[in-house]
Amino acid sequence: MLIESSEPVTHLLLQWAAGDRNGLDQLVPLVETELRRIARRYLRGERSGHTLQTTALLHEAYLRLVNETEVRAEHRAQFFALAAQIMRHILVDHARGARREKRGGGLRDLALDEAILLSPEKSAEVLALDEALARLADVDPRKAKVVELRYFGGMEVEEVAHVLQVHPNTVVRGWRLAKAWLKREMGGRETSRVDQHAR
Repeated sequence: MLIESSEPVTHLLLQWAAGDRNGLDQLVPLVETELRRIARRYLRGERSGHTLQTTALLHEAYLRLVNETEVRAEHRAQFFALAAQIMRHILVDHARGARREKRGGGLRDLALDEAILLSPEKSAEVLALDEALARLADVDPRKAKVVELRYFGGMEVEEVAHVLQVHPNTVVRGWRLAKAWLKREMGGRETSRVDQHAR
């Protein structure tokens, strides 16, 4: 996914950042294809026929975007970084809820419980990767952000560099080191997908 600059998108982002929800309402149809790609990326590895789940994830992400009080997205790349982060949090919340329910505790408190049906293996994978990324963020926040943007957001090196305001070589080096760190942290268990997905 290569995110090109776009004056209408930038204008709508600035409008939304200024507190005008109408900017977000007009923005979403312009970027829906890219948002769907991010949502599908999060849901890959599940059974086929994910239209409902992808749509539900987008809907929940939109609801959370609407409720964002401090919008820090002045261009397309920053917006997609924010959207990818929100989708990751939604799925982590869902996986935690599913794990709680499996253990017999608590009410189902997520709007997506009925819509996104992650397998137990996928739920465990989402949680393991999220926990590993949280540990990486404690050690090196920028490398954790590189993984989030590259793996979950599907961004190219140049786009990540633009969002993080660093040189592309810094992103390449951070990506390589982060993959090695995650592989070690997770015992080599799930980073093969990270390796295959964005090089």
